[in-house]
Amino acid sequence: MERLARSGRYERPSHTRVFVVANQKGGVGKTTTSVNLAAAMAARGLSVLLIDLDPQGNASTAAAIPHASGTPGTYEVLLDELPIEDAVQASPDIPALRVVPATIDLAGAEIELVGLEQRERRLRTAIDTYLAGPGADIDYVFIDCPPSLGLLTINAMVAAREVLIPIQCEYYALEGLSQLLGNIGLVQQHLNQDLDVSTILLTMHDARTNLSSSVAAEVRGHFGDRVLSTAIPRSVRISEAPGYQQTIITYDPNSTGALSYMEAAREITQRGAAPADQGASS
Repeated sequence: MERLARSGRYERPSHTRVFVVANQKGGVGKTTTSVNLAAAMAARGLSVLLIDLDPQGNASTAAAIPHASGTPGTYEVLLDELPIEDAVQASPDIPALRVVPATIDLAGAEIELVGLEQRERRLRTAIDTYLAGPGADIDYVFIDCPPSLGLLTINAMVAAREVLIPIQCEYYALEGLSQLLGNIGLVQQHLNQDLDVSTILLTMHDARTNLSSSVAAEVRGHFGDRVLSTAIPRSVRISEAPGYQQTIITYDPNSTGALSYMEAAREITQRGAAPADQGASS
């Protein structure tokens, strides 16, 4: 794995790929996955935009991006129609990683969005405008969602072309997944017919236990080749990294967690775009 993860630059996609990383179940490694996949790709020569859509701002913290109340971020993009280029910040550790931070101001956005026109499409409009202009060089966009299925997550699903679902290798791994897939189906039907559940990533995997093996087998049996071959191990180092305002990619690049995320990122880049997105423009 180390040889593969360190094999130089990753191949650029033919067009910008936009992922929403979603799972309404908490504690599955959603934000960790968003940040570390984005960092892994940026560290291997790709231009990546990470959009923090969770009011907790954990993705912003891990990328060492200031996100105190009042900092321009996703709240202003959604509510005030601030252009993304006026909110984006470059990660100090990985300059090719650009981040739109989330502040606590975003906590009330769900209520404020209700009365606005095109309330479900505001993020889509902002991203499309950015990619057509200052962000034309972006290869991948990752949108980190809150652990809910409200208007913020719907905005992310309308903006994205691909869904990446992290699933933890623990009891109740598939709990609530049918509800998530049902909501994705509704978004596909009414708001974004190009949205595709293209990628499933197993997280918190412990190869020493029968439980992890059985959950992994169940998930692979259900989702088939949408499940990445790489599974992310349970790792103290991965958990420690955000406390130092770093991703695992910079905090401990030789750790099994970092190498696993590097390998998962490489696998995504090699898989190409989702079928519904083939040939689409960014």
